[in-house]
Amino acid sequence: MEKILNIKPLEDYLIAVETSSVTGVFDVKPYLNFNVFKALKNKGYFNSVVATKYGIEWQNGQDFSSDTIIFDIKNQ
Repeated sequence: MEKILNIKPLEDYLIAVETSSVTGVFDVKPYLNFNVFKALKNKGYFNSVVATKYGIEWQNGQDFSSDTIIFDIKNQ
């Protein structure tokens, strides 16, 4: 897995992401209807996302690995 270097939540459930090899925008919208991610529809909560060493996460445990993020960015 690659390291997440920087993130910034954007409008419309997007997150600007910089990894050790890719810079792009990760679109969270396709995941919002899955039960575990429904809380992310709250904009304040969505914007509380933090970078971890190998992914991004929210305080209640929702997360995405850097592998998922990079795959999605490369396949937009």
